[in-house]
Amino acid sequence: MSIAFKPDESFRDAYTFRNSDEAILRYPFPFPEDRYMYSVNIEPHVPGDAGTVYRAAFDVDEHYVAECRDRALTLERDPLRCQVLEHMDAAQWDTLELIMESLARDYPEHFQLERDGTRWTWTNRPLGLTQNFVFGDAATLPCPPFEYITRQAQGDFCLLDHREDNLFMDGGTVTTQADWSLDFDLGMSFMEWHGPVPLAHQAGIFERALKFLLRLQSGSPVRRLNWTMTVNPRLDTSPEQYPEWGPDRASITPENVAGKLHLRVELQTLFRLPRSNAILFCVRCYLIGLGELARVPKWGKRLHRVLGTLPPELAEYKGLVRYREMATQWLSQFDDGAPTTIGTQPEVERLTPQRGEARGADAPASHVHPKPSFAST
Repeated sequence: MSIAFKPDESFRDAYTFRNSDEAILRYPFPFPEDRYMYSVNIEPHVPGDAGTVYRAAFDVDEHYVAECRDRALTLERDPLRCQVLEHMDAAQWDTLELIMESLARDYPEHFQLERDGTRWTWTNRPLGLTQNFVFGDAATLPCPPFEYITRQAQGDFCLLDHREDNLFMDGGTVTTQADWSLDFDLGMSFMEWHGPVPLAHQAGIFERALKFLLRLQSGSPVRRLNWTMTVNPRLDTSPEQYPEWGPDRASITPENVAGKLHLRVELQTLFRLPRSNAILFCVRCYLIGLGELARVPKWGKRLHRVLGTLPPELAEYKGLVRYREMATQWLSQFDDGAPTTIGTQPEVERLTPQRGEARGADAPASHVHPKPSFAST
């Protein structure tokens, strides 16, 4: 499958990010019903239909080159956004092998992996990279194995160590997160890093999720969707950079909400790693502006209804209070009150012309959603 990469996109400063019509139609819209549902929504991460984000183990799309460049900029500015504790060395090599094998299998026209015993050659054509190295010998790579391969993949990656009948966040490359900090959470247990999430603890969601994940088997990965909203298509909405993006949350107006406010969906996948027995927790971020999303009639109608049924505690947690009313009001023009079908499929092959303002040229900003969470669809 050939991908038309858009290498000159920017997720900061000028914000030149846009979704093609194809990218809009394959967007992982997270709401299967017209009301908000609070659930873990875990399912097997098996290959999905062509033209969806579930087709491959690790989705690669038109934004791949630009996202890898954005990650490099963030790591250059703040190297602590990639950290792995010393006892996770085997998990680093597990991760490198899993991602290289998956990309080479699922996108052979873009990635290639050749192996001669422990002597491997990795080719990444979109980024123009070829690397000969010895598997297991970190000195043969330009940086540690986990950092090396996660610099070449979209989304964030966390290493969860399985010990003491619990999971601990003992490593990660985290540059596209929705307002949580790897440096702060490093070494925390599953319950500790989910501490700020409202309502879910009372419902026992995290206890059930942890029990499920402790039984996760190698070769049987799982996935789920999580969501929030972001002002401007900014990937790096970390606490460390809050002075840059935080004030821009006040920039939303009824006139620019269609272009500046983005639905931010996380495709979260979890893989049990074979050598280390750790879990690789991947959080892939997808952005879509309200104006882009509303070109799919079912989605514009449904998001209007979902935002209207969101519990106040979750609206506060997800940082939506400031602009929820403006978003709901703008989306109301797409809601004729008619019933919708269950499921998230766009149910159209061609998109309607975009209405409302194109993306605001006066962009910057984003919003708040603490930690990659297992509670809320």
